[in-house]
Amino acid sequence: MTMTPPTPMVMTAQTVATRTDMDPLLQLMWLSSAALPVGGFSYSEGLEAAIDHGQVCDETTCTQWLVDQLLLTQARADMAALGQALSAWRQFDRERLQVLNTWVLSTRESSEMRLQTQQMGRSMLDWLRNLAWVSDEQLQCLAQLPPTYPIAYALALSGTEARPQQALQAYAFGWAENMTQAALKAVPLGQNSGQRMLAQLARYIPEAVQTALQQSDDTRQAFSPMLAILSARHETQYSRLFRS
Repeated sequence: MTMTPPTPMVMTAQTVATRTDMDPLLQLMWLSSAALPVGGFSYSEGLEAAIDHGQVCDETTCTQWLVDQLLLTQARADMAALGQALSAWRQFDRERLQVLNTWVLSTRESSEMRLQTQQMGRSMLDWLRNLAWVSDEQLQCLAQLPPTYPIAYALALSGTEARPQQALQAYAFGWAENMTQAALKAVPLGQNSGQRMLAQLARYIPEAVQTALQQSDDTRQAFSPMLAILSARHETQYSRLFRS
């Protein structure tokens, strides 16, 4: 008797688009991946300018730069806004989402920073349109804002069962991995250095998440003048690998 092998299941685009029973952990891993097609790999968020001006030159100075950026800018600004937007999406509070989106835009002190959050926000919106994590009404609302990246990312997270702490951890790790990859190219550094840097950033992610969750509208802030100055300088930098 000849045994006929089972026919493998082929996952088509339509299958993925209607698949809503994915494990929440896998959803978070997907969202935190550096391969997420939102263009994060093309930005250094001021790091390239810091290298050009001698403030970052090796693994030690680069690690310190990124840890400071995680704790002083990401935790107190974008991650704080993202955590509040996550709640707003789950309640579908349009007015609150508009306020948070406008605030994110107002914190972008250079044209590069503004273009980055707008481009990545639009790309996240396009990516979400291929999945069934959120409703058409939510997608329409996001498109009308128009979206910044933290608010768009919060919508993606709202379609999971993740708690706010888990959601922010996923965002922070995705940011850390992208920035580490940027450092490997721009400093440049080796892969082992990159892994040590990522390990250091991962140790500070819980602290950054706690800081973000403790922020209110009155305490949330993005005061980072040196980052803004370096971003502005990067716009006219002679030689560049990255868009910011």
